[in-house]
Amino acid sequence: MTTIKDVAARAGVSLGTASRVLSKSPHTSADSRAKVMQAAKQLGYVANGPAQSLRRARTNILGLLISDIRNPFFARLALSAEKEARKSGYMVVYGNANEDADTADEIVQVFSQQRVDGVLFSPQGIMTPHIQSFLKTGTPLVLLNRHLEGIEAPYFGTDNVQGMNQILQYLHERKHKRVAFVSGPTTISTGLERYRTFMEGRDSFGFDPDPRLVQIGNFLAEGGYRAAQDIIRSGLKPSAIIGANGETTVGILHALHDCLSTKEARRIEIVSFDDMEWFDFISPRISAVRNDATSIGREGAKGLIKLIQGKRVESKMIPTQFINRST
Repeated sequence: MTTIKDVAARAGVSLGTASRVLSKSPHTSADSRAKVMQAAKQLGYVANGPAQSLRRARTNILGLLISDIRNPFFARLALSAEKEARKSGYMVVYGNANEDADTADEIVQVFSQQRVDGVLFSPQGIMTPHIQSFLKTGTPLVLLNRHLEGIEAPYFGTDNVQGMNQILQYLHERKHKRVAFVSGPTTISTGLERYRTFMEGRDSFGFDPDPRLVQIGNFLAEGGYRAAQDIIRSGLKPSAIIGANGETTVGILHALHDCLSTKEARRIEIVSFDDMEWFDFISPRISAVRNDATSIGREGAKGLIKLIQGKRVESKMIPTQFINRST
């Protein structure tokens, strides 16, 4: 972990000068401030914030960075993780990235400054300098539902391959041939795994290979809406459309409502990779892959607490369940 002493050595100033600059004391020269701040950036130094003066070994606080609080999946995951953490005497500080890498960076910086004991992290798919700096602190970290290349940490998340294969098998049994797919971003591990599995399964099940039937969304409703519009405007008339997650499926439904007549829209079967309670109460009902967000949050929190205690933790893939509402 980079220290003030390291920063002072790199900047060529005294330890006292480096400390005054980093604590934002006005009693430093412009030249010293420039040298120290440049050295801190190069070394990835992160100040310890309020905990720096307290010198406490533990804060009994965990950081939880989730991708999108509007997504019911992440809301359930967060609730479960917090409940489990509280059982062991930990409080949880939330950060909502809103599917934005810059926002995630800001949250990671706050976690570092507050010296949380560990972090539950659902990344945005991009390794940034701020994340790299955070990793250098050695803070215990667990990945939730998303991988990020460059981070070696225990992972607790959905079995995306199993879930997508469940959808493809279902649509094959329903004798669909022209199947469209609104994918999540392939820069994010869940989006990439679901996309790859769909493309492989599409060929093996003999679904229509027209590339216009596959559009990339952003795991948000507005992205699903735009992608579904593109599919509809292609004129290919799919018999089924898969939404890469619950929010994407919401966007697809809105697009069908706005772009097609009720009769035309009802001819297209919607299937979602993510289940929502209200899928059971609309007509036609929506079949879906159910992710066990509660288990992911609970097991992730357990794993992080074990890491903090210096114990070995193995990654765990959480199985999916397909909810068939066609009958």
